[in-house]
Amino acid sequence: MSPRPLRIAAVLIAVALAACAPQDEPSTPAASADTGCAPSKLATVAAGKLTVATDDPAYPPWVADNKPESGDGFESAVAYAVAAKLGYAKDQVVWTRVTFNSAIAPGRKAFDFDINQFSITEERRNAVDFSSAYYDVAQTVITIKGSKIDGAKTLAALKNAKLGAQVGTTSYRAITEVIKPATAPAVFNNNDDAKQQLGNGTVDGIVVDLPTAFFMTAAELDNGVIVGQVPQPSGQPEQFALVLDKGSPLTACVSRAVDALRQDGTLTSLQAKWLAGVSGAPTLG
Repeated sequence: MSPRPLRIAAVLIAVALAACAPQDEPSTPAASADTGCAPSKLATVAAGKLTVATDDPAYPPWVADNKPESGDGFESAVAYAVAAKLGYAKDQVVWTRVTFNSAIAPGRKAFDFDINQFSITEERRNAVDFSSAYYDVAQTVITIKGSKIDGAKTLAALKNAKLGAQVGTTSYRAITEVIKPATAPAVFNNNDDAKQQLGNGTVDGIVVDLPTAFFMTAAELDNGVIVGQVPQPSGQPEQFALVLDKGSPLTACVSRAVDALRQDGTLTSLQAKWLAGVSGAPTLG
């Protein structure tokens, strides 16, 4: 991978500053003020612990260095903030690894909630519960400089492109339901596979969420470029939420914790800290 000093330096400096910044003190556990949401009352997987799941690997800027237990990265920080609102100290949070597809499949879960860029969809609601949303997201097309779609400005310009995305994601649905290219999209097990196939030219572009698009093109891909954001489908904007077991007794309390984090400005602060600089990509017309 050839160096791109200005872009990579900017990303690395931002990550270093974020990692070295003083960590925020845990928020007052507002959700646990109601005794029904106190740790002693919550029917968690392990008594007195909050078991949180994410994928392996977990990628920046969502999780730093594939270490969710560090609290570094937007989703890792959100998980600990939710835990604090529920009344759990950091050492009472236990992390486990679950693949994306397994987390949203029907069946009992071995976690209390999973945080892994899960977009809320009605189809998924048939199998799992969602908390309140913690992030509004846009899907984004990325490519390699000089590819056939480099410089594309419209969805029509992607009509004859070979695109790909991770299986089971709304990134894949953005291809099939919004972009609608003539060629069936490629499906990958994870974003590492997608990135590799983009790099070797198997596909013309891949679709990922906007923060991931900025990180991949700046720090992971050789000559990676952002083509543009995919327009939101009509109606409710796409949002990320925590996934819980279908009918989980924790759903209401976890949603209340997320709502409190939005209301007190914590979510906005965490976005500013970990997702700074991931705006401004053009929207494909």
